[in-house]
Amino acid sequence: MTTTLIIGLLIPFLGTVFGSAFVFLMKEEMSVRLQKSLLGFTSGVMVAASVWSLLIPAMEMGESSGKWAVVPAAVGLLMGMGFLLLIDELTPHLHIGTDKPEGMRSHLSKTAMLALAVTIHNLPEGMTVGVVFAGADSGGMNISFANAVAVAVGIAIQNVPEGAIISMPMRAAGNSRWRSFIIGSLSGAIEPVGAITVILLASVLMPVLPYILAFAAGAMLYVVVEELIPEASAGQHSNLSTIGFAIGFVLMMVLDVVMG
Repeated sequence: MTTTLIIGLLIPFLGTVFGSAFVFLMKEEMSVRLQKSLLGFTSGVMVAASVWSLLIPAMEMGESSGKWAVVPAAVGLLMGMGFLLLIDELTPHLHIGTDKPEGMRSHLSKTAMLALAVTIHNLPEGMTVGVVFAGADSGGMNISFANAVAVAVGIAIQNVPEGAIISMPMRAAGNSRWRSFIIGSLSGAIEPVGAITVILLASVLMPVLPYILAFAAGAMLYVVVEELIPEASAGQHSNLSTIGFAIGFVLMMVLDVVMG
């Protein structure tokens, strides 16, 4: 595993760690305005990454199939959404700003269920990084290393607010700053684990890489539609989340095109 690959896998995790460190810099609970803006920004980055870095390459890989090139992208996307739906239904978790747990009943603490909610969000992001690096390493798959690094950087950027969104409410709930920081940081540890798992299985997955790319896109879009957008749109200041979405989408689109 090359140094470039290792750095690419760690970049998104470091984004989460940096965002979680906001708990040391901000004395008060995160304002609603800022939280809405960050949720919208995260949604924009994830949607743009799903389209430019995953779905479009998935269809380009099947260009020789003509109009049937869309089949792997369509099937993979639906499978990715179905997989996250299943995980969402089975895993006990609690979303920020609510007191009603989702998933299977459990006796886990509120802190643990908050962390699990973010871990569910981070799983498809880790898969995304892994699959684009696997595609770049294979060669001839319309995915360059620059493109893979762009995806890692884009996800790292959106992980900064995501880390803050998990650590700040934990601090407000009574946890110490260090405990909030550690739990917020560890919620992103699933990303390099998921990425490395995909890369190690690359030789097996390569024949179905278009499906895997679309699968990761479907999983990310599920998180956006099911969790991020509803949270960003509820209550006041939803216009800020819309602005944040636009900025995040354009930033990720530019990163993908310029670095790809």
